[in-house]
Amino acid sequence: MSFMKILVLALLLLPALALADQNADFLAARDAFRVGDAAKLDRLAARLKQSPLEPYLAYYQLRMRLGTSSDATVRAFLNRSDDTPLIDRMRAEWLKVLGKNRRWVTFMEQYPRLVSNEVELTCYALQARRHLPGDKVLRESNDETVGSPAASTLQEQREMRDLWLSGKDELPESCSSLFDAALASGIISEADVWLRLRLALESGNMTLAKQLSKKLPAERALSASSLDSAAADPERYLGKAQLSNASEAQRRVALFALQRLAKQLPQLAYTQWEKIAEHFNAEERRYFFGWLGYEAVRKQDVRALDWYREAGEAPLTELQLNWRVRAALRVQDWHEVWAGIAIMPPPQQREGVWRYWKARALRELGRLPEAEALFGELSADYNYYGQLASEELGASSASGMISVSYQQDKAAINTMLAQPAVQRALTLYRMDLRTDAALEWGWATRKFDDKQLLVAAEIARRNEMYDHVINTADRTVQLHDFNLRYPAPYREAMQGHIRKNDLEEAWVYGLMRQESRFVTQAKSTAGAAGVMQVMPATARWIAQKLGMKDYRKALIHQLDTNLKLGTYYMKNVLSSLDNNPLLASAAYNAGPRRARQWRAENALEGTIYAETIPFDETRQYVKKVMSNTVYYSKLFGQSPRSLKERLGVIAGTQVGAADNSADPQTINPISAEPVEP
Repeated sequence: MSFMKILVLALLLLPALALADQNADFLAARDAFRVGDAAKLDRLAARLKQSPLEPYLAYYQLRMRLGTSSDATVRAFLNRSDDTPLIDRMRAEWLKVLGKNRRWVTFMEQYPRLVSNEVELTCYALQARRHLPGDKVLRESNDETVGSPAASTLQEQREMRDLWLSGKDELPESCSSLFDAALASGIISEADVWLRLRLALESGNMTLAKQLSKKLPAERALSASSLDSAAADPERYLGKAQLSNASEAQRRVALFALQRLAKQLPQLAYTQWEKIAEHFNAEERRYFFGWLGYEAVRKQDVRALDWYREAGEAPLTELQLNWRVRAALRVQDWHEVWAGIAIMPPPQQREGVWRYWKARALRELGRLPEAEALFGELSADYNYYGQLASEELGASSASGMISVSYQQDKAAINTMLAQPAVQRALTLYRMDLRTDAALEWGWATRKFDDKQLLVAAEIARRNEMYDHVINTADRTVQLHDFNLRYPAPYREAMQGHIRKNDLEEAWVYGLMRQESRFVTQAKSTAGAAGVMQVMPATARWIAQKLGMKDYRKALIHQLDTNLKLGTYYMKNVLSSLDNNPLLASAAYNAGPRRARQWRAENALEGTIYAETIPFDETRQYVKKVMSNTVYYSKLFGQSPRSLKERLGVIAGTQVGAADNSADPQTINPISAEPVEP
């Protein structure tokens, strides 16, 4: 090679080498910030003054010195022109310092400018408003902590009470003094303490329940030792409980034990209840049956709806109301479906899921004009329920059609690429700092209109940021590009695996889109890895089945290996579950055994099976996978099959095959560890 060719090659490589050095310096600076090495951070920051990531270095430097920095220094950072979430993050951190130091005037100057709020700051803001009435002298005082708490306004009282009742878990320290004052003044009543205590018990938060119990009068407080016994072994506790002439506190602990027992096995809770029911008043009986019905339907007990009826007029939580309707769906009692939705609060009724099922119920009850009106409204939505509603109307409305491609404007793409915020997001993503990249990208695109969102999605596609392609294109309201909403990368690599396993390409892509958004390095908190999110133990089992003697864990992220393992498992669960993609999708997420257990005794419409899956994650997962499949099928030009047809009819346990103990492995979605059948 001639000298000139070597020189040209070196010149071409210089920008890449410089970028690699910058990235290495940034990662080193980030690590220095994490370990508190201010000197090293300052040295590296000086070398990165011209980097698109310079705002991060400035944030790290100020964050390390926030407690000792002057107001002017902090304000200078907050007044930077950079459009980055770091500004809002720093404002939140400074507000915590101001609140802790009771610097209420400066706090209230900054708080209205905060974009991303959190409970800790909400409580500080309420404290600030109590100490800063509309007194000009007080606001202009140099001593920001001057003044005693003012009387709370009705609005503030409502906010404090709502905040109190929203907490099933412990609230931040900034809320403690606020709530102590509210309790002392009666803004938060003893009944409110009982209500929050009940919420804590229902969510299993024993620590909070014990703390709240101490705020009650001694004669009404719950026994901590009794709570511990009821939580540890509810059946044993109820067997020994002496409830004749029991106090309200004792009955509350017994109800808590019954709820815990119902979560394990509804029949066991009901058996215990029959022995002690006479010791409870009417309100407590209704409360028990509300929870028994809720737990029973999640265990798919056919008595769930009857137990819900026993709850009568008892106030039900949003979850209990949801599952009351699902109990009615499970037995196809359409009047109860309609009635259950009708008693939901208006915001809950407006959710797509309940609009769809209300329309279905109205149609079954012969109220066709009302049903079609609801289907018509819902069919404009590009999602699972919009697709189903569109099909009910003959697939002639919006979600039955797709806009394939939006013609991109090259000038608009170049203009957006020049934005520092977009450059920061791209740089962070390339360094695999995906959380920071997502925050930066979300902030940069938060105010975009449809055209800008599609330009941003195209930029993400060109940079193989497929998760951002989907998340950005999904946000458009009127102008859509379904090639961006439903990208199909790796098709060439995928074809052989699809043919070998005789799988429908649209279903495979529908599942991958939901599993990983096509990110090859995706890894769940449970350990599932790659574009097909295969669990390590499942991967080992498949590798053995396929005779992959050289398989090792590191290969799970290699694209071709991941596709090979995932498509084999898809075929395995599909073949073992009546070749039904709905059941197979549920099995891919929660395990084949659970997918079988969730069937009814008799044949069940696939839409009802999907709606009554007891695991929230799996229920949402299968609906999205099946909805994705329909859109991919259209984009791939495959023979049209409706969503409802794909969901099919799920054979009942009396007719279907017996539970197959030869399942390879069942993924436990709670521990996320494989469990041998």
